[in-house]
Amino acid sequence: MNVKIEESWRRHMYEEFDKQYFVELTDFVRREYSQGECYPPGHLIFNAFNLCPFDKVKVVIIGQDPYHEPGQAHGLSFSVNDGIPFPPSLINIFKEISNDLGTPMPMSGNLTRWAEQGVLLLNATLTVRAHQAASHQRRGWEKFTDAVIKALDAHRDHLVFILWGGYARSKAKLIDSSRHLVLQSVHPSPLSANHGGWFGNHHFSRANAYLKEHGEDEIIW
Repeated sequence: MNVKIEESWRRHMYEEFDKQYFVELTDFVRREYSQGECYPPGHLIFNAFNLCPFDKVKVVIIGQDPYHEPGQAHGLSFSVNDGIPFPPSLINIFKEISNDLGTPMPMSGNLTRWAEQGVLLLNATLTVRAHQAASHQRRGWEKFTDAVIKALDAHRDHLVFILWGGYARSKAKLIDSSRHLVLQSVHPSPLSANHGGWFGNHHFSRANAYLKEHGEDEIIW
């Protein structure tokens, strides 16, 4: 199957594209996009991969579902387009970065700047129906994104995997923590973060320290 995805990712993931689950997933996604509003726009479904080639990945941040309201989702987990108000989870992410690193709150919630530095902003499910959270879950995306995590685990060394919340933390079993740094905490959503365990996790400084230790440039968060 001819999937429009960045070439280095194609080389590592091509076997997935011909599997029956992916064929069925593709049919489902095409049908959904033809019948109603879905997010992100079709040309941005693989945006996380296109902005961050396989061999450039330094950090993986795992989300669950794209935002499902107009103008928000553009293919990067936790990120919103320029000019869109920050969702509550993103506000808490920026607050923790500010507390952790002493940097000011950014003006934009568009995390393309992270992706271009080697942060793979990976949602487990890459599409969603408008206004209906989780509407494209359990259709095959999770098999594909699990395969992405396994490929990075197997073929790269000294990556940082950042897992926030129970769903993301369930992916820890796919990662060899003897070869990669796995950082885990509660989710940054207010429901979780305000009960403790989010603020003060220092994931951003810890990620940078690990990258520096292994000869990589730090991320400008």
